[in-house]
Amino acid sequence: MENTTTTPTPHPVSRLTAEEWLIVSILAAVNFTHIMDFVIMMPLGPQLIRVFGIDAQRFGLVVSSYTFSAAISGLLGAFFIDRFDRKKALVTTYLGFSIGTLLCAFAPNYSTLVGARIFAGAFGGLVGSLVFSILGDAVDVSRRGRATGIVMSAFSLASVIGIPVGLELAVRFDWHAPFVLLGVGSLLACALAAWRLPSLRGHLEIRPSEKRDPMREMGSILTDRNHQRAFLLTIAMMFAGFSVIPFMSPYMVSNVGLQEKQLSWIYLCGGLFTFFSSQIIGFLCDRYGKHRMFAVMALTSIPAILLVTHLPPLPLPLALACTTLFMVTVSGRFVPTMALVTSAAAQGRRGGFMSVNSCIQQGSSGLASLAGGLILTTSASGALLHYNVVGYMAVAATLLCLFLARNIVTR
Repeated sequence: MENTTTTPTPHPVSRLTAEEWLIVSILAAVNFTHIMDFVIMMPLGPQLIRVFGIDAQRFGLVVSSYTFSAAISGLLGAFFIDRFDRKKALVTTYLGFSIGTLLCAFAPNYSTLVGARIFAGAFGGLVGSLVFSILGDAVDVSRRGRATGIVMSAFSLASVIGIPVGLELAVRFDWHAPFVLLGVGSLLACALAAWRLPSLRGHLEIRPSEKRDPMREMGSILTDRNHQRAFLLTIAMMFAGFSVIPFMSPYMVSNVGLQEKQLSWIYLCGGLFTFFSSQIIGFLCDRYGKHRMFAVMALTSIPAILLVTHLPPLPLPLALACTTLFMVTVSGRFVPTMALVTSAAAQGRRGGFMSVNSCIQQGSSGLASLAGGLILTTSASGALLHYNVVGYMAVAATLLCLFLARNIVTR
């Protein structure tokens, strides 16, 4: 187990083996399509609202239907996910996710689209947990930080490449086109995973008789004190990020003075920088320790959160500097967080543990966004009010994360 206290000298860092590189690369491809399926929906909002003749509330249902479906499937998956070979579980659930994405591509009306999002979310909630379960099983704990950074750089690629390409396809054709491309890409990545991922059955050799009782296994997952600390860290991290992030673009337009067409620069610049920073932070996690790097990134993110939530009207270059700093530091916290959370469970329970954590992550991110929205109001001129209060709430959650993270023991 990794010592939770910091040491005066850095740890030696070994390179990922060839087999680990192959596994991590495939997991990064899976994670890219998994993230893209979620994030592409939000910038497609204006077109979907116009095409289906719906209001913002009904569009919100399209987005939240995926999230809540993923949360439910993550919870249910914890009862059985550790009973299967990790590779077979990932390929099966990822195939279901790919089919769900293609169903979105060919949805003829609003109700069908909501149903397709529920279907995709039911499998997507399990895909996310399995990606990090496989990473935890297949990569040694001494190299897990770097591997986590690579897999999580998929979010940056989604911002830099996926969102602009998806929006361009939607403009040139219609909103179906991004889902067609994403569905086909997911099927190709699924075939690659089925072909090249090794069988991962080590967890099946641990406590085979105990795992025949799903309720007993779930009880073991929920009552483990180290698991509980990891779950609380996940909740606090969601409130430290997703109370602020969903409202950053509206604030940039209504309060800082950016034009809607300039918002893509936020994702392009932020994604480009975080693509490199996430991998560097992952390397530093292995060199200096996950707990120490989490503390550094959490403390660094506090000024960035306060800066973004207090911005006055600014020219585009200065606004981009602030939002890029925010994205680098806030997303940088998630690399050591996921490295810690993935390592909090023993191998035999990691799949079920990560499924429960996925459920908690999805649910708490939705609650965080709801809390932020309840605090915010709109002035007569259209400006967002009390975004600074949301920032203070995110800072308080970040400080709580510092306390929770230092008590997690990695395995």
